Amino acid sequence: METGEFGKTLLMDGCTQSSQNDEHIYHETLVHPSMLMHENPKKVFIGGGGEFATAREVLRHKSVERCVMIDLDKDACDICRKELPEWNDGAYEDPRLHVEYVDAKKWLENTEEKFDVIIMDICDPIEAGPGYLLYTKEFYTFLRSRLNKGGVIVTQSGPGAHFNVKKECFTVIHSTLRSVFGSVAPYTVDIPSFGCDWGFNMVLDTCTQDATKQGTMDSVLADLMDIPMSKIDALIEKRINGKLKFLDGISWRGLFGTAKEIRTQCKEETRVMTKDEPVFMYTA
Repeated sequence: METGEFGKTLLMDGCTQSSQNDEHIYHETLVHPSMLMHENPKKVFIGGGGEFATAREVLRHKSVERCVMIDLDKDACDICRKELPEWNDGAYEDPRLHVEYVDAKKWLENTEEKFDVIIMDICDPIEAGPGYLLYTKEFYTFLRSRLNKGGVIVTQSGPGAHFNVKKECFTVIHSTLRSVFGSVAPYTVDIPSFGCDWGFNMVLDTCTQDATKQGTMDSVLADLMDIPMSKIDALIEKRINGKLKFLDGISWRGLFGTAKEIRTQCKEETRVMTKDEPVFMYTA
């Protein structure tokens, strides 16, 4: 649909998924921190990503040799290719991109291929769909086997505003990831068309087996914020084709300067999502 404030907007089941005027905020925030935290990302896996905008941002990295995008909903992807060409910017024509329309979990289980960066751009964990299995401890434990040494994982994590991070799914996803990996950076960004800040969780140091020996959440965030702004700007200039609209050295610090209230709720979260004990995000 066309909207006055946000331009062309994609809705699914009545909920905003992506809008023309601010989709770049979501996709740059989802993709580039994880890509920049890997020394030389050559192989990237995208779970979901139906608008092809996540692939668009991944393929801007000069080092990428292969990007695999696995999305369950071919109809939705086809509609996005037809109706939202601005989102993909021709990404699906890039020879480095391989796309299949199957279940991402099953695809990963049926391959021995490993990746440098894994980006989960999937639906929220709701009771009506199969997507919640991609947020479980069992899946995250398995995901380690599909990462190359020094690999990075990032997942969209639902609403990231202080009043709903625990009520919905952000803190549970963070807690579940920490139960497997340890060094997990929760971060948020304001996406106006979503009506609130949106949350993400990035996993670093995935090659370490003992999660208890990883850094604390605050230390991980502090390390990310301690990276000089000039270094982030230099990495973006060196490794990414074209100019980013949202992310630079200054906004990097804003992303990882996660509010104290949200950090506290993440620390206090004890729930861990499993296949047998899922935690669903309910929407009005």
